[in-house]
Amino acid sequence: MATPHPAPWKPLLQTHISKLESPEFVLSTLHPTTANPTSMTADPSGTTPTSYSPRARYCIHRGFWASLPPNSHNRAEKNPPIYESDLFTFTTDKRMEKVRELDSAGAEGGKVEAVFWVKEVMTQWRVRGRAFVLGEGGEMEEAKRRQVRGWMRRTVGGDNGEDGWSWDREITAHFGNLSPLMRGSFRNPPPGTPVSEPLKNLDWGLGQKVEELRDEVARENFRVVVIRPEEVEQVDLSDPSRGRRWKWSFVGSPLGSDTKVDGVLGEWKVEELWP
Repeated sequence: MATPHPAPWKPLLQTHISKLESPEFVLSTLHPTTANPTSMTADPSGTTPTSYSPRARYCIHRGFWASLPPNSHNRAEKNPPIYESDLFTFTTDKRMEKVRELDSAGAEGGKVEAVFWVKEVMTQWRVRGRAFVLGEGGEMEEAKRRQVRGWMRRTVGGDNGEDGWSWDREITAHFGNLSPLMRGSFRNPPPGTPVSEPLKNLDWGLGQKVEELRDEVARENFRVVVIRPEEVEQVDLSDPSRGRRWKWSFVGSPLGSDTKVDGVLGEWKVEELWP
């Protein structure tokens, strides 16, 4: 899915994000758990029902997919600037719980909600959609890439091919955009495991700095997560006497079967709501 032009909410959201000292947002996911059979009606199929618990944490917005923010300290090779998107990105460790939560939905992407609060302009942005974890490789990775690819727009002319644009190069560039200490965090011991347990890998340890972009241990754990927005809400509280709220919803429609780029063309519908 994609629109022929940037989403109507994107320019203002980018302006607001630029006002943040650190572009942090709260990411909420669904954590699958086995339901308590004594509190639920028996499933006629005989399968164990699944319930979900909310999980939330702060993440750092790393820019929009295929439009990596410039960084003079990033030595990674960059892709040609021939694509753009409205897809949010953040980086994470594959050993984090949120990766398992997002991957539990398979190639369809895990349902998420991301919330930015920009106090400088007294505005909240809420983004609902699906998230795709990239960097694993294999068949599932290819299926996720197809999902993301449909939301990427060309920014320059040319044929419908990818013109040397590389997914692996883009992921490595995201790794290079991090500080050496942040890259080193992917060599940490497994997040959430007891400190009392002996480490299974002598390369693990806190406070390491990684300069090498292909560091084997760090890159094994490094992932880029792409959020595909389906609903975006803006709540403007800058005027205490009259708060305002808008919701943009994405509506898509299939293109012709012979179309190779942007498999679904869509548009954003906006509606003003009471705050």
